[in-house]
Amino acid sequence: MRKHIKHIVTAVVLLSTTLSFSQEKELDTIKTGVIDVIKPYAPSISDAFKVKEVPALDDVAAPTKKEIKYNIFSFPVASTFTPAKGKAQGLEKAKKEVYYDNYASLGVGNFTTVLGELYVNHTFNRNESIGGHISHHSSGGGIKDLEFDDNFLDSKINLNYTKQLRELSWNAEGGFQYQNFNWYGVPESQIAAANAANIETDHAFINAHVGGGVSFNDTYINSAEIMFRRFADNQNSGENRLSLKTLVDVPFRDTEIATTLKIDYLGGGFERAYNTNDALDYGNFQVGLSPSYKFEKNDLTLNLGFSAFYLNDLEASENKFFVYPNIKASYNLASDVLIAYGGITGDLIQNSYHGFATKNSFVSPTLFVTPTDQQYNAFLGLKGKLTSTMSYDISGSYVSEKNKALFRNNEIIVTDEAYTFGNSFGVIYDNVATFGAAGQINVDVNRNFKLALKAEYFNYDTKGQLEAWNLPELKGSVFLDYQISKKWFTGANLFFVGERKDQFFEANPLISSVPQIVTLDSYFDANAHAGYHINNQLSAFLKLNNIANQGYEQWQNFPVQTFQVLAGATYKFDF
Repeated sequence: MRKHIKHIVTAVVLLSTTLSFSQEKELDTIKTGVIDVIKPYAPSISDAFKVKEVPALDDVAAPTKKEIKYNIFSFPVASTFTPAKGKAQGLEKAKKEVYYDNYASLGVGNFTTVLGELYVNHTFNRNESIGGHISHHSSGGGIKDLEFDDNFLDSKINLNYTKQLRELSWNAEGGFQYQNFNWYGVPESQIAAANAANIETDHAFINAHVGGGVSFNDTYINSAEIMFRRFADNQNSGENRLSLKTLVDVPFRDTEIATTLKIDYLGGGFERAYNTNDALDYGNFQVGLSPSYKFEKNDLTLNLGFSAFYLNDLEASENKFFVYPNIKASYNLASDVLIAYGGITGDLIQNSYHGFATKNSFVSPTLFVTPTDQQYNAFLGLKGKLTSTMSYDISGSYVSEKNKALFRNNEIIVTDEAYTFGNSFGVIYDNVATFGAAGQINVDVNRNFKLALKAEYFNYDTKGQLEAWNLPELKGSVFLDYQISKKWFTGANLFFVGERKDQFFEANPLISSVPQIVTLDSYFDANAHAGYHINNQLSAFLKLNNIANQGYEQWQNFPVQTFQVLAGATYKFDF
């Protein structure tokens, strides 16, 4: 900056000198008197320049660092040490678990009980497999104070084949089942008459089915299932059932409507009715359509839909149309800790001889079969997690049903049939409204410990019947599985069923009498099992059933086997 000031001052001085000189020449020429006014210089602050604290040294050369060189003077030293190559430290790997695709199990116990099971599966490649399952459960019987055989047998086989393709996957299956039970529940007052008639109390069922399903990828048709079942017994009864179920996504504007299509055919018959020798045939054809729209926003999930059914009663030549609500909702109140849910649904329930015999093995082959019209099932509940390992579910419901099927003890009549001595059950229909409340707690600490507790309460309101036959007001259950160690495991399940109502006729069938209402005692059934893994493939087990040793009656006049012990082994293998 100083350099520039010097130049400026020099230029000003030269310019002033020139002007002065020119004025002098002009004055000398003009010859005019001139008065020069000279004012002394008075400096001001604006004329001063601030001097920088660190002046710029533009004219001074910057010093350069002197280069320093380091030299290492090394001398060879004689040594016999040879360093070893380093090795990477690895983690100790856990032993890989070995899983097997097949197993066989066999156990024997008191009451001449035999329990066997075989499951096999073979995978041809990653997209194709075949499997099979065979099971057998039988008992020679031996319940005390019985006059008739109480043995039973249940054997079945199932085969399945699965194929996965690029655009779809499909499966086919088939099975056969043979069951044999006895109408041994003859009341004491009828034992002499039954012995005199020399009845055969065995009742055998034959169940065969074939079916399959297909699932599609990236299409509006999600899946389809078809099944045909033939069910018959040794009393010249039988029924056929063909059902088809398809799940389709129907596009609607900018969304899709999940729609289920059901087609269900049922036809069968019995050789005779209970009170007459006339044949008893039944059959119907159903078509059901259930569209549903799912709406999700924040913590709210809402399913809006309905179900429509067309029913053709083939025997009565009647057509009916049913419409039911299908609405469900849930709202997350507190981050999975508290979830409120509820809804109202309905359904046309297809009753069948196979379904009745599965629930009650002592039914008579004289049943009237018709669908149940479940008008609505309204429910409301709360569920969530109490802790990271404990969940709960509390709910209440109100169900209104027309033609609800109820099991009731058959009256005593004079015939030579084995099931007419008060030792079989029929089906009676009534309009029933049911209020229910339930609570459940699940504890899942880890894969080694699981516990589930459930309690239910029901209150029934019947329209035509005096009681809701054989329906309990209270039910409870406890399930436990515990893996004690790698070798030992155990578990238990407990059931409680409250009192039920049934009817009973007086001993003299020649006199028409009004049936009496009887109350079946509540019962408690405790079961436990334990096992030991001898090695990866062989395990031994022990099962204890009805530990309380109660000969309770699940159905009127049909006591169950008391304390049961079953021991056996399971072997896992691969082909």
